[in-house]
Amino acid sequence: MFSSARRLNGVGATRIGLWRSRRGSAAVEFAIVAPIFIALTLSVFEAGIYFFITSAVDAANTRASRLIRTGQAQSGAISREAFFEEICSVVSSFGDCNEQLTVDVQRFSDFNALAADVAAPVCRDSDPTIGEPDPDALPYQTGNARDIIRVRVCFLYKSFNPALGFNLDTSTNGAHKMIATSVFRNEPF
Repeated sequence: MFSSARRLNGVGATRIGLWRSRRGSAAVEFAIVAPIFIALTLSVFEAGIYFFITSAVDAANTRASRLIRTGQAQSGAISREAFFEEICSVVSSFGDCNEQLTVDVQRFSDFNALAADVAAPVCRDSDPTIGEPDPDALPYQTGNARDIIRVRVCFLYKSFNPALGFNLDTSTNGAHKMIATSVFRNEPF
C-alpha cells in the first residue's frame, strides 16, 4: 500500500510540479510585456518630438510675423524668399524646407473679410493639377501700417511611429500637417 500511495503521490507531485516550476517564466513574461513597453516608450518619445516640432513651427511663425507687424519687412524690403528663409532657419533641422514648408502672408481690409475667408491652409502636398492651390503661388502681402495681416505656416512632418496621430491632420503621403497661424494688425510704423 505504501508503494501505490507513493506512486500516486509521484504523479500528483509531477502535475503540481509543472505549475510550481518557475524556470523560464521570467523570459515568457518579458516576451509578453517587452513589445508593449517598447511601443509605449517609443510612442511617448514620438509624441514629445511632435510637440517639440509644433512648438518650433509656432515660434518661427511668431518670430517672422513680428518682422511684418513692426514694419521691418516693409521698410527693409524683406522679400518672400527672405521671409521664407527666416522661418526655415528655425525648422530646417526637422526636414527639407523646400519639400515640407509653405508660408502664406495675406492682407485683409477688415476683420469681417478675414472671418469670411474660410479656405484651408495650403501645405506643400497640395496638387494644383487637380484644382488645389499651388503652394508656390501663395500670397505674400505684408501690407502697410494698421493693415490686418494673417501669416500661416504649414510644415509637413513624417513620424516614424504610424500609431501616433489617429486624429491628426495628415497629408496624402502620411505626413502630419503642423499649422501655425498669426493674425495681427500692423503697428503704425
